[in-house]
Amino acid sequence: MKKAGNTHPKKPRLHPVMFAGTGSDVGKSVIAAAFCRIFRQDGYQPAPFKAQNMALNSYATPEGFEIGRAQAVQAEAAGVPCHTDMNPLLLKPVSDQTSQVILNGKPIGNRDAYDFWRCRDKGGNAKYHFREEVTAAFHRLAARYNPIVMEGAGSISEINLKDTDLVNMPMARHADADVILVGDIDRGGIFASVYGSIALQDDEDRKRIKGIIINKFRGDIRLFDEGRQMLEDICGVPVLGVIPYYRDIHIEEEDNLGLAQKSMMAEIGKVNVAVVLLRHLSNFTDFDALEQDSRVHLLYTNSAEDILKADIIILPGSKSTLHDLYELRRSGMAQAIVRAHREGRTILGICGGYQMMGVEVCDPEHKEGSIERLPGLSLLPTSTVISGEKVTRQVRFACPMLSARLGGMKGYEIHMGETRPLGDAKPSPLALLDDGREDGYLANNKCMGTYIHGILDNSEFVDYLLQPFADKIKERRDTFNYQAFKETQYDKLADHVRRHVDMQRIYQILTDE
Repeated sequence: MKKAGNTHPKKPRLHPVMFAGTGSDVGKSVIAAAFCRIFRQDGYQPAPFKAQNMALNSYATPEGFEIGRAQAVQAEAAGVPCHTDMNPLLLKPVSDQTSQVILNGKPIGNRDAYDFWRCRDKGGNAKYHFREEVTAAFHRLAARYNPIVMEGAGSISEINLKDTDLVNMPMARHADADVILVGDIDRGGIFASVYGSIALQDDEDRKRIKGIIINKFRGDIRLFDEGRQMLEDICGVPVLGVIPYYRDIHIEEEDNLGLAQKSMMAEIGKVNVAVVLLRHLSNFTDFDALEQDSRVHLLYTNSAEDILKADIIILPGSKSTLHDLYELRRSGMAQAIVRAHREGRTILGICGGYQMMGVEVCDPEHKEGSIERLPGLSLLPTSTVISGEKVTRQVRFACPMLSARLGGMKGYEIHMGETRPLGDAKPSPLALLDDGREDGYLANNKCMGTYIHGILDNSEFVDYLLQPFADKIKERRDTFNYQAFKETQYDKLADHVRRHVDMQRIYQILTDE
């Protein structure tokens, strides 16, 4: 295998390739990341593209714009900086029927699902021409990279949405992309889901589907040899690979569907860290590095009992801070967090969680909804007002209690509102940013808040967070380099996928006239 990052100017131009799905959560994002790394290893300069994404997990580009986290991960696997052209349209759910719309990295307001899919504003006018925007982004990207690794959304067989679909087969047609259909055998019904997804396409789109990948296979893969042939026979499309389920490769996930299953009993010999499982929890990848730390047992919970057993409680980011704060108070979780703090546990708030830790959160302009003000947990003497423009930027910073060296750590901010100290409070900032600004509030080493997502990716800060509980840790370890760990995981993922797909046939598909 060639070393990651090799490039060769004489590499042939490959067709764009789209990994489309028989449904949601079949593994499209991870497979796209794998091929971004494979193409990079093989000397190409790939870039990811998803015309439209719906996710609460987002990321700030180097230019200070917002895209879906999945495309940032895929860009990292490809070894290129993330850019808004990789995900020009992002929908961040605010409620069951409303989403904040991020176009080319900037919020343009909230839209209900019906008006969005009609591409009309409340007056019935085409205020934003989303199809033109996403296709323009694709062409800008295709002019710079080879190949473009495209990702579909959900199922390609939602024929009721075909006329307004911006991301699946209509986008593949526009890009003249070869489509590889991904099906999840672990959930069952693989024959029906793959066959049905292909059968429901019109003739033009059916011809565009050049292969099938069966994902998440458990057991002896040879047992599916007959099934593989049967699937090829009934679909008339080759099965390009059967990829086994894996447990030993860590890739940041797009959705938080599995977080609740990570809630387990506290463990002896480790620092037990509880992340409060908010209904509108966002940017849950803030905790991926912590989950890999052998000194830590991480759980996600909405149980007051679990909170009182934890050593460290983290209030995470939220897409709807006031609604989640209201639910914490209604459920008794707020009281449990305050009690845990009184009993000597550490409380860390990140972004929306930082806002909740203050005396009050106010939304006079109804940016989030109908609630104008709620009392916070009063763990920090601060007040937050949700107003103004959305802050989206990457940051480099230092923590005064650790080091005066600016730029030694890095993260990113994505938030609405401003948090200020109340009355005579004299804040001690948690972080000093390299542009001269201060961030967050450090009451003491067991009570702190910050707007910086990714702060837990920095080993120096994690060591500081765990230090009060050092006597509980049985295992000692060297400093953990999360970035190096992620690079290793992308290589492991690429090796895993490469072993189980027919790369020679895939390259043939992507170069055939």
